Amino acid sequence: MISEPHGLIQDTSFSNALSERYLAYALSTIMSRSLPDVRDGLKPVHRRLLFAMRQLKLDPKSGFKKCARIVGDVIGKYHPHGDAAVYEALVRLAQDFAVRYPLIEGQGNFGSIDGDNAAAMRYTESRMTAVAQLVLDGIDEDSVDFRTTYDGEEEEPIVLPGAFPNLLANGASGIAVGMATNLPPHNVGEIYDAAMHLIKNPEANTEDLIKFVKGPDFPTGGLIVENQEVIKQVYQTGRGSLRVRARWNLEQGRFGTWHVVITEIPYQVQKSKLIEQIAVLMEQKKLPLLSDIRDESTDEIRIIVEPKNRTLEPEILMESLFRITSLETKFSYNMNVLDKNLVPNVMGLKDLLNAWLDHRHQVLLRRSRYRLSQLERRMEILNGFLAVYLNMDEVIRIIREEEEVKNVLISTFSLTELQAESILNMRLRSLRKLEEEGIKQEHKRLTLEKDQLYGLLTNEKRCWKTITSQLKEAKKIFESGALGKRRTDIHNAPKLIPIDEFLEETEQEPLTLFLSTKGWIRALKGHNLELKSIKFKEGDKLRTRIECQSNDRTAVLTTDGKIYNIKASDLPRGRGDGQPLRLLIDIENSAEPVCFFILEEARYLLTTEAGYGFIVESLQLITDRKNGKQIFNLKVNDKIFSCLKVAGDYVATATTSGKFLIFPIDQIPVMKKSSGVILQKVGKGKLKLSLLFSSKTNLDIPRLARSKSFTDLKEYVGNRASLGKKSPNWLRNLPQQHNLD
Repeated sequence: MISEPHGLIQDTSFSNALSERYLAYALSTIMSRSLPDVRDGLKPVHRRLLFAMRQLKLDPKSGFKKCARIVGDVIGKYHPHGDAAVYEALVRLAQDFAVRYPLIEGQGNFGSIDGDNAAAMRYTESRMTAVAQLVLDGIDEDSVDFRTTYDGEEEEPIVLPGAFPNLLANGASGIAVGMATNLPPHNVGEIYDAAMHLIKNPEANTEDLIKFVKGPDFPTGGLIVENQEVIKQVYQTGRGSLRVRARWNLEQGRFGTWHVVITEIPYQVQKSKLIEQIAVLMEQKKLPLLSDIRDESTDEIRIIVEPKNRTLEPEILMESLFRITSLETKFSYNMNVLDKNLVPNVMGLKDLLNAWLDHRHQVLLRRSRYRLSQLERRMEILNGFLAVYLNMDEVIRIIREEEEVKNVLISTFSLTELQAESILNMRLRSLRKLEEEGIKQEHKRLTLEKDQLYGLLTNEKRCWKTITSQLKEAKKIFESGALGKRRTDIHNAPKLIPIDEFLEETEQEPLTLFLSTKGWIRALKGHNLELKSIKFKEGDKLRTRIECQSNDRTAVLTTDGKIYNIKASDLPRGRGDGQPLRLLIDIENSAEPVCFFILEEARYLLTTEAGYGFIVESLQLITDRKNGKQIFNLKVNDKIFSCLKVAGDYVATATTSGKFLIFPIDQIPVMKKSSGVILQKVGKGKLKLSLLFSSKTNLDIPRLARSKSFTDLKEYVGNRASLGKKSPNWLRNLPQQHNLD
């Protein structure tokens, strides 16, 4: 006999089953692991750590307990995950170089800024800090909701009361499925000031708030070097990036010598890896101005940077380091958090502050209602005491002689159940303490507090006034001392220091660069080389050739709008096949190189196939990133068409739909980074020609071996963004062709 299958079996497609389960996994990751709650700024593991430590009574005035004990309680009662992950979270909350306001005080080896790991949890001890105590303040007063733990044996808070603005003060980072978050730490005194200003002026905008919250305040210090407009944009949208630089000062030596001392490094940069990176770049001769670097750090960072030449300006040396080392980093903002409904949302500064203040308002109301219920209970008991005070002998008689004592007390003195229970639970030796005057005084005091609580619960203004008082009291704790002082200074973006001339090789040599159609690049010494002697792989041929000097910087513009730089001296030498361009720079798989040129001090016109373009300064095309720099924000399905060095006063464009247009170049704006403006309306076609020329000379079209005077072309002159006129016969059959082709 075949047994019936257990449970319910349903037929479903594999794709549907996979998508449903993946969605469930994604939601679990987003809500239970990676994104912080906007109200207390914590992820579940951090929240459970603090709650477990509170249950163990590890407040700032108590002794330390082994971290293994704490981790064991967390994974045994609240957080069913691996102990390593929980201990790692605990360690980070105790590291003063990782967290601006540590929530945990550690005893033992908790790692270092060099990237050293913490000791095993059996060797370290910890307890909560005053900050953590403030985050948990009022949790026993019904201020937040609780839920049952994963095994149903305990209860845990869904969110903490959060009297401390932990999200903004300590920041957060995490990667979920399909989304991520990255918030920097801030100065908590500034956050309290901004919050109080927002309570007083609910219509305040981001510009008003950044007068208080000036920018990030990293535990490792450093300098923010960005203009106020950039900072405002970041805090308004919740996205963007700010540049962070190391702090340095100059120390003079004997006989006119000097060296630079780096005292603070950017946030989340490991000191040992930073020094290793600089040492490798020195070996590769990419830091020709640097003679030596050494680490003299103790508890404080002290990195010594020696110049190669004492006549060099210190600013020039540091600029060369900022360009290609982690002494300058970008902190990318992604203020993506869970709102009170546990829905992910990218919030600006005002939204984050409002969400936290709303939570504090809710906590205050709940604590007030809880206190009110406690007062009413106590006052009910006191009323019972007053009722029996003058009849104490009768109470004693009833207790001694009656069988149903409680019922007799209730009927004799008109008591409630609670009052009767309180009288019966009182110890005999306490009966003498039932002095009428004392009971009346306590009752009067509680009545006054009860009236105040009723006034608070029914008056919104009084409620916000109380919250403001709480913020002022909390601010007093942090506004003074080393913990409260701002560590990261805010500076305007520095002027670009031209250092290329200082990085030039002492001996320049002429080079000829060859790029093949299949993307292989190489450099040969000399100019005017015979092409017959240049060999390529089978099926490959020359695409473009450039003559330059060994200290020149080359630029590659790709179809996806990214610019890449390669120093000519770094290109593979010799008469071999060279190297694939994609090995030297990280070009996206979907992109192709369009323009390859020597970067000169000039302006360049960038154009796209859809007829968009703008002019950019050469300084904006400089980058040392291997993965390039996005310079053109392309429309959907658009591609870069050309990059032309600006010369002349007119632009000539033609489209594959048979239209030709000439317009003044001064109608094209100069921008740093853009999606461009319309140069010519292309209709259903694409741009197939873009040339620059002077009205005083001829328009030369090398691909057609033609030259036309400006007088011959006057009928095609119009304004930018127009459709143009029907192309002349000599131009109609010209195929679309990019710079490199």
